[in-house]
Amino acid sequence: MNGSSNVSKDELRHRALARRKLTTAEERSAAGEDLARRFPVELLRTVAGADGEARNDAARGVTVAAYVSMGSEMETRPLLAMLLAEGCRVLVPRLGSGREIGWSVLDSLDALETVNQPGHLRPDEPEGQVLPPEALAECDLAIAPAMGVDPRGYRLGRGAGWYDRALAARRAGCPLVAVCWPWEVLDDDLPAESHDVPADAVLTSAGFRALREV
Repeated sequence: MNGSSNVSKDELRHRALARRKLTTAEERSAAGEDLARRFPVELLRTVAGADGEARNDAARGVTVAAYVSMGSEMETRPLLAMLLAEGCRVLVPRLGSGREIGWSVLDSLDALETVNQPGHLRPDEPEGQVLPPEALAECDLAIAPAMGVDPRGYRLGRGAGWYDRALAARRAGCPLVAVCWPWEVLDDDLPAESHDVPADAVLTSAGFRALREV
């Protein structure tokens, strides 16, 4: 996806979806395992301010806003399982009506249930209390999906604007990690608008790259 600076976001999304559709379920599953392995666990220690503590203790109590993969996204269940095993409190989206997005606490992967909504692709969601969008202010780290990430950290989303609105509720100093396929890490800048929220780092199945100090 090079040469993105002169191409509209809609066209870039079309290209990204076309490329993703070439991936198989097995490839998405294997890439998800790689995501969990490539994620820098020391980042949990950094956001917890627990320098020098044992890894499990450092992550315990850290609140991470993440997401449950769907469609042609890389499988995120291994990453979610790793965060839970590290003792993190994990929030995942609970999509409401229209363009609203709330959050729920994910206690285990077994708590995920398929949401049936004909004609709309939605991620699996846990049961339990629905937290408002402002719950993101409690997070120490945010992990969000992307269909492309440019050198400045700007994300190419699905176009609904859910995440940009939700991410605006992050507290100051809460790092944002964008997740995308390796070929979706762009060399050129994306078209960016005033409400777009740049990521601080990008995670792919091939590795982790900080775009600014996190």
